[in-house]
Amino acid sequence: MAAAEAENAALAEDLAAAHQLIGQLRADLERSDHEIKWLRHRLDVLSRRLFGKKAEQLTPGQLVLAYEQLENETGKAEEPVETDSGEGASVERTKRRRGRRAIPKDLRRVEVVVDLPDSEKTCATCGTERERIGEDVCEKYDYIPAELVCRVTRRLKYGGCRCHPGVLSAPAPPQAVEKGLAAEGLLAHIATSKYVDHQPLYRLEKIFSRHGAEISRKTLCDWVAECAEALAPIYEHLGRTIVKADYLQTDDTPITILQQDGGGSRTGRLWVYVDPISERVFFDATATRERDGPERVLKDFKGYLQADAYSAYDALYRRGRIVEVGCWAHVRRKFFDTREEDPEALKVLALIQKLYAIEREGAAMTVAERRLLRQERTAPVLAEIDRVREELARTALPKSGLGEALRYLHNQREALGRYLEDGRLKPDNNGAENQLRVVAVGRKNWLFAGSQEGARRAAVLYTLAQGCKLAGIDPFRYFKDVLLRVATHPASRVDELTPAGWAVAFAATMA
Repeated sequence: MAAAEAENAALAEDLAAAHQLIGQLRADLERSDHEIKWLRHRLDVLSRRLFGKKAEQLTPGQLVLAYEQLENETGKAEEPVETDSGEGASVERTKRRRGRRAIPKDLRRVEVVVDLPDSEKTCATCGTERERIGEDVCEKYDYIPAELVCRVTRRLKYGGCRCHPGVLSAPAPPQAVEKGLAAEGLLAHIATSKYVDHQPLYRLEKIFSRHGAEISRKTLCDWVAECAEALAPIYEHLGRTIVKADYLQTDDTPITILQQDGGGSRTGRLWVYVDPISERVFFDATATRERDGPERVLKDFKGYLQADAYSAYDALYRRGRIVEVGCWAHVRRKFFDTREEDPEALKVLALIQKLYAIEREGAAMTVAERRLLRQERTAPVLAEIDRVREELARTALPKSGLGEALRYLHNQREALGRYLEDGRLKPDNNGAENQLRVVAVGRKNWLFAGSQEGARRAAVLYTLAQGCKLAGIDPFRYFKDVLLRVATHPASRVDELTPAGWAVAFAATMA
């Protein structure tokens, strides 16, 4: 009997151990399932960013369903608003005109006159000379290939006279680069081709070769460096003046930088700082993504700074001079990326759409009117977003895509509501992101910067090229003119050589 009891006790212990092991394995399996779902979500997000559509568009039916769900809960929502992306003011679509568009009147006309032969201008039967009564005109676009020319400058010399012996020579005209083979037009073309049209230097080398000029890639690189060096005073002036604004947007993007010792490459950063009020832009290049870069540029800045939730800015906010403004586009992107994994994300997306619908209504208002509109209309929507966030957070797994999006929304909530304080502030940081798109497109073509100094040159030329776009002027005309002016222009009036200043002071004279 005692042996049977001992055996039963041993079996009971084994059974309890088995149950414990089964419970542990189930927990491990559940944890692994959650991890697999999270990894699949991250893979889907990355795959969509690499290979999918970049536009974050939602079908109206999805938002209608989300609004119906919200209507059955506390705090009834308004009717859904259909928009293209929800991140910016949409342009009112007008009916497209049928037929061809007229060729712009300011294009140079090259006329080709087609006339009757002289024998047909006179009637062969009666000998009457035909009278011209009109013409049929047909206009078409044509293309004349660019021409690479050799500009020859002859400085005439004159001999002396009795009272003034010696040789008198005509003064040398200003040069963009002293003792260089490239004139200002070619330098402007190279800068515009690379930093506006995204043409890498090896392609320009081949293009020039077709024109009969063997210009090596190294020479082209040297010319880019000389352009950036000549324009550096304007760039540095823009860096000093942009921080005098009291509202800036900023963002950064990675670029590959080659190591000078032949040790491969590393990842550097290009940062952009945008003044959305005066429409000025400034790029900065750093070797890393550490906070030293923003701290150096923003050391004299005081006001609102709109950025993503990158921790490098936290030290700036803690000092009290800079006030954080959040970005609803970043929030929307996180919920958009998880909407297929968890349709509950559509509830937040629907409410974010309402925020942008209100912004479209206030687009034409004054700053004071827009602030009042936000206080009256936007604040209740933000309160509804808080309610939905708290409700979803009760059931969302922390490591799921929805859980991460909710945590981001919770951590950024105060900064996200700050645009209600000032009617000038934007709900998102898209102004800075749009400026960085030119870098994203460019690095797909030129691939890398040859050195840290090369990254700085890119920052100089991107600053001026993008400044031209904001000022509505042709970058080529700007570079061609300013490369000649910068050496002799008074330093006290350097603001006239910035893209915005040049547009006012000199653009009319360059027509």
